[in-house]
Amino acid sequence: MNLQDHYTHLWEQAAAEFAQGRYELDLFIDSPADTRRGVTLLARPDSSVKKEIHGLLKELARLEPAQYYYPAPDIHLTVLSIISCYPGFTADLIEPQAYTDLLEEALRDIPSLEIAYAGLTASPSCVLVQGFPKNDALEHLRENVRKAFRASKLQQSLDQRYTISTAHSTVVRFRRPLARPQAFLQQLKECRKRVFGVSEINTLELVCHDWYQRKGTTQTLATFDLK
Repeated sequence: MNLQDHYTHLWEQAAAEFAQGRYELDLFIDSPADTRRGVTLLARPDSSVKKEIHGLLKELARLEPAQYYYPAPDIHLTVLSIISCYPGFTADLIEPQAYTDLLEEALRDIPSLEIAYAGLTASPSCVLVQGFPKNDALEHLRENVRKAFRASKLQQSLDQRYTISTAHSTVVRFRRPLARPQAFLQQLKECRKRVFGVSEINTLELVCHDWYQRKGTTQTLATFDLK
């Protein structure tokens, strides 16, 4: 897959919706009754990249303060969604050590990830920072983990929603009708080529989390050091 072409395609589809005033609002983001939880293998950009992203979010929040902007500690790259969020799931329903053992073996020979963060894309429901792997480690990692889970009997839902192949980070979700939609869209367009920096990722986390990966509801099940 050509990632830039994919991100551009996503942007063109979303921008056409935005131009018509069509934004998909998240009706659960403020609900205390939302019990959706899942398990994800994730990576986090380094502090310098998150600082640049946070600077962008502050600019966007001045235009649309009612939207949901990811706090810096919550910004992440989904390596693989092991168990997609569903209502009522908790970590007590699985054996975390079995997942840890499987992943330690699958990740044994995977080197550090190097991700360049540059530009924005979007879907009708959210804004994404584009990520571009600078080597093939992420691709190999994902394939190793997929093979390991296919050969196991552990609960998983890999690729059931969609087959993840990008390296993006979701940073904004729409939860209210936009007050200044045209100004917001123009600001997004102006940031389409904004550079956020390159992050070398040496550690992955296996977490049980809510739909939004909020720090307050995230339980770290294991961490893995890459070579």
